[in-house]
Amino acid sequence: MPNAKQLRIVYMGTPDFAVEPLRLLHQEGYNIVGVVTVPDKPAGRGQKIHQSAVKQYALASNLPIFQPDKLRDPQFIDQIKFLKPDLAIVVAFRMLPEVVWRLPRLGTFNLHASLLPNYRGAAPINWAVINGDKVTGVTTFFIDQEIDKGNILLQKEVPIADDETAGELHDKLMQAGAHLVEQTVQAIATEQIKPTPQLELLGSEGAIKTAPKLFKETTRIDWSHPAGKVHNFIRGLSPYPAAWCELHSINSDAVGVKIFRSELTASTKSDEIGKIFSDGKTYLEVGCGNGNLRVLELQIAGKRRLPIADFLKGFRCGEGYFFK
Repeated sequence: MPNAKQLRIVYMGTPDFAVEPLRLLHQEGYNIVGVVTVPDKPAGRGQKIHQSAVKQYALASNLPIFQPDKLRDPQFIDQIKFLKPDLAIVVAFRMLPEVVWRLPRLGTFNLHASLLPNYRGAAPINWAVINGDKVTGVTTFFIDQEIDKGNILLQKEVPIADDETAGELHDKLMQAGAHLVEQTVQAIATEQIKPTPQLELLGSEGAIKTAPKLFKETTRIDWSHPAGKVHNFIRGLSPYPAAWCELHSINSDAVGVKIFRSELTASTKSDEIGKIFSDGKTYLEVGCGNGNLRVLELQIAGKRRLPIADFLKGFRCGEGYFFK
């Protein structure tokens, strides 16, 4: 029987989400012959050179690193060919050209943070929470010409708690994904897997949920929606990129506000969308299209992120204040 740990693996990834599968494979003794990640670039106020999370782990682990500017660069392609990879693994990386993903003898598979075919796209974790789903998961699939549409290898369901944020779900999926990647390598090595076309997994209705990229204009809170929908929207964008709105009052200019945590209350419905109700000390509620929503943690533009009690110590939201 083939030994999965003898396979020559090229690993491709960039952010923290991609580090955990790499760490697990490396610590378990798999043969990582090369790590591909994005080039270093300036970041932050000081424009200091930033290394990807995957590169930082690869450096600390003495793994060979490749950082091509262009994935079609003949020099880079020759470098990968020289490694004679049996298998390539992609986690949160760039779209690969066919000339690259066809190089490994056993193919190239990707880890995606949803139960495909649902939530193809750039923000699967966010949208699962925004839509109020109770279950999501992770999927491994063989890469082909179409983004996120390749034949599925393995899947693992992960529950979503009622008040769980996208950030908290990210960490759960990261751990589940790491183990699914290892299971997939084992299954491919031992030929104990039958790739399944995604069309076979479509429900009877045939519709799939999508996960388009998030932009500032699509992360603004609409307080006219029911409180439950606004609550899901806030937790689905927390901590990044964060749901936002503007704080208005009669006597001052509007100021931007990011809201990170909220909770549903038993408060009666407000007649005014966005109206703020507060005792000035411990709570702040906002009128929605159906019921009120209690804000637990927020950040005024240019200030620190604060629990609501700390925020109210220095900022009194009295009569005439509202969110818009």
